[in-house]
Amino acid sequence: MNIQKNINKDKIGFQKLIAAFGIILFIGKIIAWKLTSSDAVFSDAMESIVNVISAFMGLYSLHLAAKPKDEDHPYGHGKVEFVTSGIEGALIAIAGIMIIYEGINSLVVGKTLNKLDTGIWIIAATALINYLLGYISVKKGEKENSLVLISSGKHLQSDTITTIGVVMSLVVVYFTKIYWLDSVVALIFGFYIIFVGYKIVRKSLSGIMDEQDPDLLKNIVEILENNRKTEWIDIHNMKIQQFGSSLHIDAHITLPWYYSLRDAHKEMENVIKLLAKHTKRSVEFNFHMDDCKTISCPVCQIKECPVREKEFVKRVQWTQENITREDKHTAH
Repeated sequence: MNIQKNINKDKIGFQKLIAAFGIILFIGKIIAWKLTSSDAVFSDAMESIVNVISAFMGLYSLHLAAKPKDEDHPYGHGKVEFVTSGIEGALIAIAGIMIIYEGINSLVVGKTLNKLDTGIWIIAATALINYLLGYISVKKGEKENSLVLISSGKHLQSDTITTIGVVMSLVVVYFTKIYWLDSVVALIFGFYIIFVGYKIVRKSLSGIMDEQDPDLLKNIVEILENNRKTEWIDIHNMKIQQFGSSLHIDAHITLPWYYSLRDAHKEMENVIKLLAKHTKRSVEFNFHMDDCKTISCPVCQIKECPVREKEFVKRVQWTQENITREDKHTAH
């Protein structure tokens, strides 16, 4: 429990750092916009507002997700990470639309830029800081299974790409005096930002709707298959839910019907301990014990079974497809 608390404090502390830098970088971009009068820089500054809002939303969600379970939230508060991540993705897409609008407006109306050399250095510095923060945030989120840190990091990285586009356009315009190029680059990266926002929203919705994570399920199945015991006649009807960085796993395990309740419970606990040891995440289990039926004999690998009614036919390999089925596995 103390380890989990330390992890939560670490994530919250890092999210505070992202929020603080978000404010600083936004101020820097506003200064650059005032100096240059560049619509592309203005659009980049507006996207930084999204960074600041998202950072504080992420901070709130991490505080809420760290709360223990209560009567109203028996599975904890981890789902809030999916909600705030989805809102962040929507804000990113809106920022992309703003960039496109400003770019089109600049192309139509036209604009002369000023003090581009100073603006280039300021914006380039914000791009470097954004990328480093984003890279660290993504790596930290992947390590600690935090969707908030991952989405915040990807947002910062996508912001870096658009900022680099702004820097490139400013450099070209500085040397060529072709001012409309600034708007064209802004349009290109505006569409890219919308795509990034869509992907974040899509992933958030899949978490809210408990959509199956193929990679996670594959990992669970491999753990069970590689450490399988003959007493575990069958595992089926497996469902995995994600609550922030925590998991909830439901499954049915078929055990010999002649086992005592104590022996059956011991084998079920062996399965649970195996998964808990290898998943490296906070996991809550809800396993249901099934007694074996005659249909299980052809796939049962217990050689000295005292009550076998049918001959062993074959070993059924557990896969992503068959371990989630509701019915027990058979030889056919």
